[in-house]
Amino acid sequence: MRRRRRTTRWRCAEAGVISWLDTPREADAPLAGLKVLELARVLAGPWAGQTLADLGADVIKVEGPGGDNTRAWGPPYIERDDGTQEAAYYHACNRGKRSIVADFGNADDLARVKTLAADADVLIENFLTGKLARFGLDYESLAASNPALVYCSITGFGQTGPRRSERGYDFVIQGMSGFMALTGEPQGEPMKHGLAISDLFCGVYASSAIQAALLMRHRTGKGQHIDMSLLDCSVSLLANQAMALFATGENPPRMGNEHLQVSAYGVFPVADGEVVLAPGNDGLFRKLLELLERRDLLDDARFSTNAGRLTNREALRQELSDATRQWTGEALLARCAEAGVPAGPINALDQVFADPQVQERGMKIELAGIPGVRSPFAFSRAKLALDRPSPRKGEHGAD
Repeated sequence: MRRRRRTTRWRCAEAGVISWLDTPREADAPLAGLKVLELARVLAGPWAGQTLADLGADVIKVEGPGGDNTRAWGPPYIERDDGTQEAAYYHACNRGKRSIVADFGNADDLARVKTLAADADVLIENFLTGKLARFGLDYESLAASNPALVYCSITGFGQTGPRRSERGYDFVIQGMSGFMALTGEPQGEPMKHGLAISDLFCGVYASSAIQAALLMRHRTGKGQHIDMSLLDCSVSLLANQAMALFATGENPPRMGNEHLQVSAYGVFPVADGEVVLAPGNDGLFRKLLELLERRDLLDDARFSTNAGRLTNREALRQELSDATRQWTGEALLARCAEAGVPAGPINALDQVFADPQVQERGMKIELAGIPGVRSPFAFSRAKLALDRPSPRKGEHGAD
């Protein structure tokens, strides 16, 4: 039954018959025809929803009477053509969706949401663990009438464990996960990332898990409950730093802009600022010395291997800094590009979007006068569904 109902929906859209997809998303987007119900607000859940929307899913955002909190998280604000304003933050993670307003305490509104869930492919929610069960909107309740539903819960700490009922905020998770212990100058205080990286990566991981569950449903015919935790996602990103702990039994130190396992690899001064140099192996390091005209260091035993360069990190930094200061950033980066040495500028955000490479890739977009940054997917046989700006609160209630 599940597969037949979904096929009918697609055929109705193709024939121009009014269906749940009032304005068909791009037909050749990878997830065209997928219906997603988003009971999420702020960042991690909406980020997962926006990713699926960019991929072509019809994402119906269900907001409470007050709307998503981030609509008011300004300034700065984005002004629409009709003069209304919402926080730029809100527009960063809600593109491509439709919005309805529902008060779960209202019987009619709750019934409407349950009706939508009964025919949804995916549901995303980020309420406190167990809260939606009070309204019959938990996985077990909804799966009883829609066993093919892929239901993704996003919380700070997951559905199990001693902290499962606690609120999880990105800043708190960055501290708990080890991110802050690894970020900042060695003698400075621990620092958070400049982005809400725990929220954002949880959203990215969630969108990947949802698509994996959809593929599994294709094999089994059954949906499932996905349990995503901000803390789990952040711990999973520790990668080589976690392995350094496991290998040595010692906590990796904060390194500032240095690399724990590679040297020379960091920020270096030039005549008009700083640049990033990243010669990640012996061959690239030799190329860097040659283009800097420091061939005298090629035979220096202190720097002939990566292990030696790590041991003599400070001496090497001084030698290289003396050389890089003789160049302008533009000249040094051009020479590195010619020699094949990984290097780049340290851009402010306006410089990022003025970069010819970023412009060629079309990363900045505009929909109905509202700017945004597209999801970073490029397909050979599909395209993104970049056809809707972020919705006004309740804009699609009549649909």
